[in-house]
Amino acid sequence: MAQSTTALHALLLLSDSALPLGSFAFSSGLESFLAHRKTKTGTHRASGPPNGAVRDIEYFHAFLEQSLENLASTALAYVTTAARSGGDADVKQVLLDLDNDFDASTPCTVARRASISQGKALLAIWERALSSSTAPTDQARSLSAAVSDCALLVKSTKPGTASLSSYNGHLPPLFGAVAAAMGLPIEQTGYLFLLNHAKAILSAAVRASVLGPYQSQSVLASEFLQAHIKILIDRYGAVKAEDAAVSVPTMDVWMGRHELLYSRIFNS
Repeated sequence: MAQSTTALHALLLLSDSALPLGSFAFSSGLESFLAHRKTKTGTHRASGPPNGAVRDIEYFHAFLEQSLENLASTALAYVTTAARSGGDADVKQVLLDLDNDFDASTPCTVARRASISQGKALLAIWERALSSSTAPTDQARSLSAAVSDCALLVKSTKPGTASLSSYNGHLPPLFGAVAAAMGLPIEQTGYLFLLNHAKAILSAAVRASVLGPYQSQSVLASEFLQAHIKILIDRYGAVKAEDAAVSVPTMDVWMGRHELLYSRIFNS
């Protein structure tokens, strides 16, 4: 009973929209996708009403599905591998290797910057608030100590430097390690990681006037989203980190071209 309560408490903490990861500042390519689609089709999408045009909503659903697919194929393996690393002899080194590999396999500068920004924010939250919620198991304590070491290491790493001791602080492996350290099962960790991504995109869609608040919650609560996330977990949950790969290359294109927008309200 105590263990299930610990897992539930961790689930509620890490799923809270008030968790200051800074996800609200990123649209994961949605803003760029909408801007380029408008330019290509020549249609003019007004800033209101907040429920958006029918075709915009249709395109948004396709974007959300493909964004989740791409995130699962590229990042979910790093989340689950980090979550399972509590029993390894050198947990810290596992996290460092995963961070280095994820950085090397993320060619899009905008996506890399967003991942590092949110990863560093998670480390700050861990140091200031979440570390006291470490689950009472040996594996959780090992992960807790490793994440704390990573928090110290990221402070000593100068931006733009590359060395054996450098550390970027990417979000996926850190999210897996933090969730496992707090006692969250791997299955729930993977589901939560993808659900949080969906929540961030839906929040961006509301602010971009594609969806209204009620439409956003309807999508979030839909059976389709639940089924899609479960399918992605079944498809990519057992994939090793070294086998992770981009499944929707256009996602990198939308994110990469975000910096070319004349005006923008998001950082990605």
